[in-house]
Amino acid sequence: MFPNLNDIDFKDEPYKFFSSSPNTDDKTISTWLDWFENQAPWRLVETDFYEQHEFSLLNMDLPECVSILAHEDTLNHVKSKVEELFNVRLSSNLEVIAHKLVKGQTIRIHNDFLNINDRETHRVLLQLNRNFDESNGGFLMIFKGKEPEDLVEIIEPISGSVQGFEISSESHHAVSTIHSGERYTVVYSFREIVND
Repeated sequence: MFPNLNDIDFKDEPYKFFSSSPNTDDKTISTWLDWFENQAPWRLVETDFYEQHEFSLLNMDLPECVSILAHEDTLNHVKSKVEELFNVRLSSNLEVIAHKLVKGQTIRIHNDFLNINDRETHRVLLQLNRNFDESNGGFLMIFKGKEPEDLVEIIEPISGSVQGFEISSESHHAVSTIHSGERYTVVYSFREIVND
């Protein structure tokens, strides 16, 4: 089952975000990683602020060993937890994208904010990797502004840990350069229901 998200450190500054300690057993995580490493249909995506491999876990025939990551029960569980933590109502229109970063790749400072209707408003990240060590790089970095000197927090991508945040014009974050190994993340993106 998806991590229970019980041991949560929630912060309001510089924007609303949380981090949760790992509570998924190592065997389950290893099974997920086996599939991501050897069978997942990765495709390289390049934008102005990142280069990474990714694919959607929705609308595809996933093997049983990883299907729990995009199962309806899992999506409802994560959605309800985000609604509780951020005091919002979310629509059922969501995305589940797997990301892979390899040596030399980085994600520069950005905020994910799009000033459009029906935009993504909240994001949850499930970190997956083997034998994480600080020397690997790939840290999630939280900023109070769009400059490197605005760094306020560094979060280790410990396998099985979960982070989440509210997407806004202020939600500046980045991922430090990967120096060795591979960094996998399952990204759940939600849309708030806004009453007119």
